[in-house]
Amino acid sequence: MINANKFEVLSFDCYGTLIDWESGILAALKPVLLNHDKDLDENQILELYAEIESKIEKGEFVKYKEVLRKVMEEISHKLGFNISSLERECLVDSLKNWQPFPDTVKALRTLKKMFKLAVISNIDNDLFAYSAKQLKVEFNYLITAEQVESYKPSINNFKFAIKKIGIPPKKILHVAQSIYHDIIPAKTLGFSTVWINRRYGKEGFGATPPAIGTPDLEVPSLEALVEKLNRF
Repeated sequence: MINANKFEVLSFDCYGTLIDWESGILAALKPVLLNHDKDLDENQILELYAEIESKIEKGEFVKYKEVLRKVMEEISHKLGFNISSLERECLVDSLKNWQPFPDTVKALRTLKKMFKLAVISNIDNDLFAYSAKQLKVEFNYLITAEQVESYKPSINNFKFAIKKIGIPPKKILHVAQSIYHDIIPAKTLGFSTVWINRRYGKEGFGATPPAIGTPDLEVPSLEALVEKLNRF
């Protein structure tokens, strides 16, 4: 059980937790695949994305815009078609308009009254600036992959966050949808964690690689997390 009183900062993964990235990914990829007569269902598309993205992020660091371009190149290679220059940019261009989950903005505004807020995200600084406009809440701390020059699940991103926030991890509650990217590495460094199970009731792991971890709390939404924390 989580005791909200012991935390000073709530840190959040952004894409998949605050921003509905699976809808954004599908909206970008479906027209490309349709254009090349590739018939994949939504789960297949998301699982392919998860496999390719995580592999690229394990390699030599490049900015996330380049990760997304490489994802498109690898998808086309795996499925046997040639992409145009516009198709290569489709994920980069679409990310700027990816929308928050319906409960995100209200929940963040409520939580901002109770805690300082941070974002720890596998993103470029300029791309997050587009999402920040959608989130409509000013975060106290922003930690991006571009700043750290590595991608979660590397613990370097969480070590960087601890240093930037300036308090011990026991006073930070990390909130995320991805067991693979967030829950496992954050717990390794002593963070308490909340799993926002955005895929509750759905099959598979979606756009994140399969992983097994033990969060301190599991809830299906940010709205449900607010209700839990408001009890203290």
